[in-house]
Amino acid sequence: MASYLKKLGISKRSTPRNTGPSSPIYDDATKQARGTEIYESDKQWTSNVEPEADKIVKPGELSFEEDTSGGLGRHLGLFSTTFLIIGRIIGTGIFSTPSSITASVGSVGAALMMWVLGLILSFAGLFVWLEFGTMFPRSGGEKVYLEAVYQRPKLLATVIFSTQAILLGFTASGCIVFASNIIVAADHTSSAWTQRGIAVAVIFWVTAIHTFTPKLGVWIMNALGSIKVIILLFIVITGFVVLGGHVKSVPDPHASFRNGFAGSVHSSGPYATALFKVLNSYSGWSNAAYVLNEVKRPVHTLKIAGPLGLGICGALYILANIAYFSVATPKEISASGITVASFFVKRVFGHTAQRVISAFVALSALGNVMTITFAQSRVNQELAKEGVVPFGRFWASSWPAGSPSAGLLLHLIPSLIVIVAIPAGDAYNFILDVEGYPSTIINVFVVVGLFILRWKAPHIPRPFKVWLPIPFFFLVAQCFLLVDPFIRPPGGKGDTSLPYWLYPIVGIVVLIGGVIYWTLWRVVYPKVGKFSWVERKEALSDGTVIKRFVKDKNI
Repeated sequence: MASYLKKLGISKRSTPRNTGPSSPIYDDATKQARGTEIYESDKQWTSNVEPEADKIVKPGELSFEEDTSGGLGRHLGLFSTTFLIIGRIIGTGIFSTPSSITASVGSVGAALMMWVLGLILSFAGLFVWLEFGTMFPRSGGEKVYLEAVYQRPKLLATVIFSTQAILLGFTASGCIVFASNIIVAADHTSSAWTQRGIAVAVIFWVTAIHTFTPKLGVWIMNALGSIKVIILLFIVITGFVVLGGHVKSVPDPHASFRNGFAGSVHSSGPYATALFKVLNSYSGWSNAAYVLNEVKRPVHTLKIAGPLGLGICGALYILANIAYFSVATPKEISASGITVASFFVKRVFGHTAQRVISAFVALSALGNVMTITFAQSRVNQELAKEGVVPFGRFWASSWPAGSPSAGLLLHLIPSLIVIVAIPAGDAYNFILDVEGYPSTIINVFVVVGLFILRWKAPHIPRPFKVWLPIPFFFLVAQCFLLVDPFIRPPGGKGDTSLPYWLYPIVGIVVLIGGVIYWTLWRVVYPKVGKFSWVERKEALSDGTVIKRFVKDKNI
């Protein structure tokens, strides 16, 4: 290990933890001593041998061996990886947004079409991410894919992505939803500050669990993911019972389906609004891509877990919507507000069951917070390892239990600010709108990058290769999502009292902030200080390899 680090020019502060036969780093002497046959068998179970595509394209500044060293190692199997996706997708959207989607499009048939279209678009995006993720099975997701394609100017793509990921990668909304639903379940009323206090406690608890007991954190995520599936299965099965005519409180369960498209709107704006909400409910299909350094057999697992997780969620979402419409007409669903799941349960089982479902929705929101926090902290750590975040040695740390504790802290800070400092109402909703728009811009660059890589490097190995019309279809949809916020909505008013065009402008400004930071860091500062940046690699105590930039005055 020491000879390997010396050969790479990496300083070694202490002995890395991963030094046994399952270590992700092998030197040539070790390979020869153990024999080719044994080493080849190791490939099958460590899944840490550098992929061919990674050797050719070389995303980022760290090699594959360096990037995957340290931390918790590969501890996520197919079950945990699948539930990492399911737990991220199933949040609170399916329990609340069907009412607003139905209100936008006006009919059962149109609403179900939106959910099917959203699922198709989500699968199109998933297939793009699968091609990239199986070529470059590293943690970081879009960070890695942008680095693989947009390598010049050096680190510009990484810095722009880091601005969006760190500043806007918060989980404040999930914490607030948990707080509000748990209060309803307890049949109490409370002030806004009481809700905020509960939300703050949630984000601190989740951060502590993932920091000090990471294995327990994975177990809780899997358990909460299972509860989410059970809740939706309960709603689906109840819907079928209602459709069978076995519930006396619903005298005509087929009323909504007799003329499914009656009342459909005929302008594009409401459909665009509905599609935004549907896609937001499906968001999370890329969650496993952010943690691939911790996934066993990452290429194999990702190809199964991605479609399986999204497919389970899609089927449950569509069947749950049918269940909702079995107990109420489109007008009743539209008027139910954000608590359509509570409305459904109350109609079938009564008021007490309505409080119970609020508790389950709170647990679903908690699971969403846990999976987002788990994945986002790994992205933060990857950015710190690349040296683009100030004080990178601290933010890349995996002390004390192997999880990215500093990355979790870096995720906690903006979440805490949004919960405490942003008032409820328009300002809070505006911040959430701003959060989503830059992600769409990043998605466009990722999809365009897939076409560029197909053109520039057509022969590199691709364990999964998507049919080109699929990413083109996804690209068109993403471009539509970029343009639509600037189209004047009916009445000239968006979902807040602020100008409807303001949130995409602010989202663009956030990304431009990354360009400004890169220019000052890489161009202006060295020129004014009359030095150049020199890269150094260093191994932390757990074997995590980071890159640092030091000043060289010899110019």
